Amino acid sequence: MMNLNKIFPFKRHTLKSFFEFERTPLNLFMFALSFTLVSFLVYGIAVYIEHGHHAYGVTRQHAWGLLIAMYVFFVVSSTGLCIMSSLGHVFNIKAFKIIGKRAIVGAIIAILTGFLVIAFEIGHPVRMVIYNVLTPGLTSAIWWMGTLYGMYLFFIILEFFFLNNANHKFSKMFGLAGLIVGLAAHSNLGAVFGFLVARPIANGVFFPLYFILSAMVTGSYLLFLIYGWRYKMKFPPEVQRFMVVLAQVLGLLLGILIFFEIWRALTSIYGMMPERGDIAIHMLTSKSFIFGEVLLGMLIPFVIIIFSRGRAIKTMVYASITGMVGIFWMRYDLVHDTQLAPMMPLKIREYSLPPGLVEYTPTSIEWMISIGAIGVAFMMYYAADKFFDLDHKSEPEDKIY
Repeated sequence: MMNLNKIFPFKRHTLKSFFEFERTPLNLFMFALSFTLVSFLVYGIAVYIEHGHHAYGVTRQHAWGLLIAMYVFFVVSSTGLCIMSSLGHVFNIKAFKIIGKRAIVGAIIAILTGFLVIAFEIGHPVRMVIYNVLTPGLTSAIWWMGTLYGMYLFFIILEFFFLNNANHKFSKMFGLAGLIVGLAAHSNLGAVFGFLVARPIANGVFFPLYFILSAMVTGSYLLFLIYGWRYKMKFPPEVQRFMVVLAQVLGLLLGILIFFEIWRALTSIYGMMPERGDIAIHMLTSKSFIFGEVLLGMLIPFVIIIFSRGRAIKTMVYASITGMVGIFWMRYDLVHDTQLAPMMPLKIREYSLPPGLVEYTPTSIEWMISIGAIGVAFMMYYAADKFFDLDHKSEPEDKIY
């Protein structure tokens, strides 16, 4: 009989041992939080199945809502973890070698969670898969997004398979394939917005590039959280060295991201082009942008890194929580602000007032499905950590670069 454990090493557990964990206040809190979030998800899905899109706050004028923003949030997280992981076992940067399996598991979990969220947004996910193959839309950015992300998931699963078997030749091969396809998929996701010629605030080359940069920032935040949780803030020397390097890399990425955002704002408001300048002013003065994107997502972590020269790694773990909240608001604002301008360029009756900005408020069901998916991600990570040895083992052929 074939021994599955030799082909794909994993830890064996009984049902009892699977649910055994150290009963610390933090672990109990995370257990209760995960269970609560998944309960929200189950309830939200049940209401959606009964009422369909009427359970959401989306309209014909504002067709993309919170679930699209959460989908983008999760796939950005996945791509970011894949990119940061590739620095180690693909490009042989020694400090990043320790993150290989944990980062790739995180990438797989994040992309699967993103697919889960969008499955309850697109209406007919099974039909989508069938006709994605039977009638491919080669000129559609959304078709390419689905196709490339499917290929990306396939490659990173194989990458983890070979990493788990300590087969570094094939893990590097599929890691490189996953990186290339992941970059293509993610920049293409930015192009879904950049190709919107009817939406001047989004149209252009900015988003395909911005998505890659913001993915690396998101991946860095997640690595701080993953390793802060793994070692409960008691880091061994090798992990400390890695996290200092990670903080310094993150500081550089945040500096570039801030530079990108400044020029995006200036080019958007310059000349006050209709449906671009006015939307940009509305976006730049919103609380979600000022406090969410700028303060939580960029400034707080950036200031900590600058003043500590990247050595305040415990503080950065906590700052990464604010960073991920800021990343969420980046995704929400991206989706919402793109659709603010009403698609009514022509007067439909004499003396009609000019239309105002399109309003959208997510319903409680949208929030339940969106944040509930985070609970699913927590549970999948717990299961992966239980079944697989995700810690790095030093290899004699490791080289210092």
